[in-house]
Amino acid sequence: MPTYILTAKKEDVGRRLDLVIFDYFSQKKLGLSRSFIQKLILSQKVKINNLTSVKPSYKVKLKDEIEIFLEETKEEGLIAENIPLEVIYEDKYLAIINKPSGLVVHPAVGNPKHTLVNALLYHFKNLSQINSQRPGIVHRLDKETSGLLVVAKDNATHLELAKQFAKHSIKRKYVALVKGRMEFDEGTIELPLSRHPYKRKNIAVSFKKEAKYAKTYYRTLKRKKDFSFLELEPFTGRTHQLRVHLAYLGHPILGDTKYGKDKTFGRLALHAKYLGFIHPGLGKFVEFSSDLPLEFLRFLTNDLK
Repeated sequence: MPTYILTAKKEDVGRRLDLVIFDYFSQKKLGLSRSFIQKLILSQKVKINNLTSVKPSYKVKLKDEIEIFLEETKEEGLIAENIPLEVIYEDKYLAIINKPSGLVVHPAVGNPKHTLVNALLYHFKNLSQINSQRPGIVHRLDKETSGLLVVAKDNATHLELAKQFAKHSIKRKYVALVKGRMEFDEGTIELPLSRHPYKRKNIAVSFKKEAKYAKTYYRTLKRKKDFSFLELEPFTGRTHQLRVHLAYLGHPILGDTKYGKDKTFGRLALHAKYLGFIHPGLGKFVEFSSDLPLEFLRFLTNDLK
């Protein structure tokens, strides 16, 4: 169990204990979240002058000796599996994965195997541990959605990427095949989302107080009599956002059995083709792109002649 000891300086006086510890670990680039630090304090893993009965809100005094006992996290119940991965970029901070359709991103209760997380544990020595049951996972794609995902190899990288997602500064672009002819060449969909009132695994457009703001930009790339080919750019990242927004407009994504009934396409016709962000370790904007899956190319070649 690693132990860290720091002595409160003049600039720490009067500040909350959890914030002092948070800044300390940030400087050491350990990337521990404030909520994790608060749990450490409440579980008596932090001592002040050899006393453990302190609260996260404790106001630090000059020369307080703060001792922190940091337990090493383990992936409880997770199994490393040799599942093939297409890694399009990798360095010591992160990796970019081109996820195939049909691969679940992380395990759920009672289903600890055959996911992207299991594959990551096999292929990478280091992964972030912000969530020990989802090592490395900063954001998700639906099971049937293919395309680009960024994976964090350490907690500091994970938290910095999470901040960029929260600020909507990460650039993401998808392509989708949707039912029917889109009327406009481009537009913005601003429709709030919440859990479906009786289908609890579904999301729905809702104007109730608890609904969350959601915004999607779209551009029509091709039109055919029965379908359109779109580029989508989500400003927010709500669960099933693109699928629900398009279905509400009357243009559900082809192959979407949850929000549409069309079976023209053999899978959900949604692909995350582009990802751009400020690299936490390099401090510069980086961008990555993914080729269209073969089934998209075949569909477009056959139907857009």
